[in-house]
Amino acid sequence: MTTSPTGLAPWIQRLSNQEIPVLRQTARALADVRQYADSVGVRKIAAIVLNDPLMTARVLRFVASRRSRRQLQDLSTVEHAVMMLGVEPFFHHFAQFDIIEDRLKPYPQALLGLLHVVRRAQRAARYALDWATWRHDLNSEEVAIAALLHDLAEMLVWCASPQQALGIQALQADNLAMRSADAQTAVLGFAFNDLQTVLCKDWQLPELLANLMDDKHAGRGRVKNVKLAVDLARHSAHGWDDPALPDDFRAIAALMNIDEATLQLRLGLPRPAAG
Repeated sequence: MTTSPTGLAPWIQRLSNQEIPVLRQTARALADVRQYADSVGVRKIAAIVLNDPLMTARVLRFVASRRSRRQLQDLSTVEHAVMMLGVEPFFHHFAQFDIIEDRLKPYPQALLGLLHVVRRAQRAARYALDWATWRHDLNSEEVAIAALLHDLAEMLVWCASPQQALGIQALQADNLAMRSADAQTAVLGFAFNDLQTVLCKDWQLPELLANLMDDKHAGRGRVKNVKLAVDLARHSAHGWDDPALPDDFRAIAALMNIDEATLQLRLGLPRPAAG
């Protein structure tokens, strides 16, 4: 493991000069369908990619880097990105992978930390997609991807510098009242949100997705959809008794224009939680 960088600029350079690692199950699933490249559908490939937030970021980053000046519209969904590349070229460009589980094998606690964030992102994406579809969003996948990538910077820190990520985790465990951004700044010299903002620009990720991931725009319906999905996934990560959940339920019910009992049934909860 190389020396861990401190400060935003060295981190941007480091992350921009290396490929994004992916989950082992993603690499295996893509290898399986590659055998049927002449018949596999774009939707099948996109479904595999979208189950892995890091692979999703890798695809969108790659497509953005190849976008021609004449192409005025950003490709903000994985399905459209794969369609633009073509199935055979997709498998050509994504034939070799850096596997997360191998990279973090010397740091089992860091791997657990990363997988926790990944699972949380997957749940947030499912919530966001469900609610966006319910709200008749014209492109629900964009909303789902924004939720999936909302905490991308945190995942990248776990991958690139597990010792620093563990340091942030330990600092918060020892100081329960400490804000997450303060713990991140104490260890890294910046907060995850700052890293994410610069990476989105440096990697030329779709501006629409960057805006949807930015909580500062939470007054907008689609951004609120993303933020509430991320909040619910975070607050329910260890069960349904977090004190923040009643506020989440009220806000989500208002977003969807349904009552809280109906919402909790949609979430698979047996009965309304105590308010």
